[in-house]
Amino acid sequence: MSDDQKLPLDGRAALSALQAHTPARIALGRAGAGQRTQTHLTFQLDHARARDAVHDALPVTELAQTLTARGWPVLTARSRATTRTDYLRRPDLGRRLDAASTEALSVPRVPSDVAIVLADGLSATAVTANAVPLLDELGPALTGNWSLAPIVLVEQGRVAIGDDIAEHLGCQLVIMLIGERPGLSAADSLGCYVTWSPRVGTIDANRHCISNIRPGGLSASDAARQIHAVVANAFRHEVTGVRLNTVLSAASRPLVT
Repeated sequence: MSDDQKLPLDGRAALSALQAHTPARIALGRAGAGQRTQTHLTFQLDHARARDAVHDALPVTELAQTLTARGWPVLTARSRATTRTDYLRRPDLGRRLDAASTEALSVPRVPSDVAIVLADGLSATAVTANAVPLLDELGPALTGNWSLAPIVLVEQGRVAIGDDIAEHLGCQLVIMLIGERPGLSAADSLGCYVTWSPRVGTIDANRHCISNIRPGGLSASDAARQIHAVVANAFRHEVTGVRLNTVLSAASRPLVT
């Protein structure tokens, strides 16, 4: 008899209710002195999914085709990390554009209000699964209020590469969608970083982060509503990050309404 089967009925019901509300590994029980076989196999599967998410390549061509079919103009770029190994060992290389991308993005263009950047980050899986549904929700709210630069798809990119891109495109604000570090309960979590006046060297305190965008976390519609609220407040107050929170707190206004 396993540990949870030894519990009284009300205790088992409480554990079942708790397990139904979280993917966290709780009340797993044991078989003798070890884990149950199913627990061990599930752990191995989730660990493999997390490793795959880190090492899988971003399907740039397929993503570009999907976005183009939805009416989004698309550009592609790469960071200075030439391999995935370089990317993982040298975070600094993932924060800047390589020479070819810098030249391509430096072509004179009409300045836009907002740059949207998609980067693989630490989970190409997250971008592949969640970026397009999020943009489907977010696009109408953005295009109705601000001018948008072409979406830029970046391979081997870190959060800060969005600053480099937006600076070359001449945008006032960047929305960076990037794969988050996968965990053992979620390998497909997408993060969004909104930065006002993005420039190379911008510190993270000047960004707004909306995290855990995925079907099992923050839905695309809720994430789009939050991102739109951040962008609207950023253009109103010309700031993001800690300073925007301070401004809104002083005015006693919530960030999202």
